[in-house]
Amino acid sequence: MTLTAARSYGLCLIFTLVIAAFGCGDSSTSAQKGKDKDKDKSEKGKDKDRGSGSAPASEAYQAAKVVGKIGTDELEEASGLAASGCQPDVLWTQNDAGDGPFIYAIGTDGRHLGTYKVNNAENIDWEDIAAFKDASGKCFLFIGDIGNNKEDRSELTVYGVAEPQISNGGIASNTRQPLETVPAESFTFKYPDQPSNAETIMVHPQTRDLYVVTKREKGPAGVYKIKPAFGSSTVAEKVGELTLPAIPVGLMTGGSISPDGTRVVLCDYENGYELVLPSGGNFDSIWTQQLTIVDLGKRKQGEAVTYSADGNTIFATSEGKNPPLARLDRR
Repeated sequence: MTLTAARSYGLCLIFTLVIAAFGCGDSSTSAQKGKDKDKDKSEKGKDKDRGSGSAPASEAYQAAKVVGKIGTDELEEASGLAASGCQPDVLWTQNDAGDGPFIYAIGTDGRHLGTYKVNNAENIDWEDIAAFKDASGKCFLFIGDIGNNKEDRSELTVYGVAEPQISNGGIASNTRQPLETVPAESFTFKYPDQPSNAETIMVHPQTRDLYVVTKREKGPAGVYKIKPAFGSSTVAEKVGELTLPAIPVGLMTGGSISPDGTRVVLCDYENGYELVLPSGGNFDSIWTQQLTIVDLGKRKQGEAVTYSADGNTIFATSEGKNPPLARLDRR
């Protein structure tokens, strides 16, 4: 090889190495970009599942704190929660389908206060409970037998019963030896459009109108109003739709109307949500307001939430044996 040829060969070799080096650099950068892109997609997917960023967080409440655990082993699927308007620091709850016609009184620290058999009632799929205090000061409970997972129940039942008076002897009661309520009244209702599953029933504190919010895995939840007429059958009136900032968007599992009728708290398995009525607005316009997210704390499967009797606190619990009872106080 001549000197000229050697020089030419050396230049070619250097040029080749430079090209290869840049090529490797591009390949590495491209691969990293691909990984970053996949990571971004993954994070976006997680955000989509969480429904983050699509509703503001509420600033109205302090952080959730666990105040106790529900103190009866017989309550394994707490699917509703209501605060007594007549007995301070008393909450009412019930099991999902599979239990008998029992309601359970617990303290606001989770203590077991009594197990009551609801006379003249049957638990096909009890999903929620609501408390009402009438103008004379008497307190009642509404129990919604509104579960309809297969959407094959054309008529659903709501029971109404006078709220039992808590006594010291109730602590020893259980489903084998329960205390008993007075006979319950009931009425049935149909949806005006199609059979639906629901886990949320609420009562307006002034009008006594009942509101049922459906639970949907696809599309928004429907809001239906019912004027209770015991001993009869009625057709619910659809008054709105709700879309959660989560996926699925219509998976409502519990709710409550504040004692002054100006707020609604709802929940799905993970979070709580609140709606606030504009000043002077008709109550049914509340369903068009923007939801704010209320962090109810860690829950295994949240299906129960309620306002306290004075409206200054939210209580929430979940399914599972001896689940925690969370409390959120207004700021």
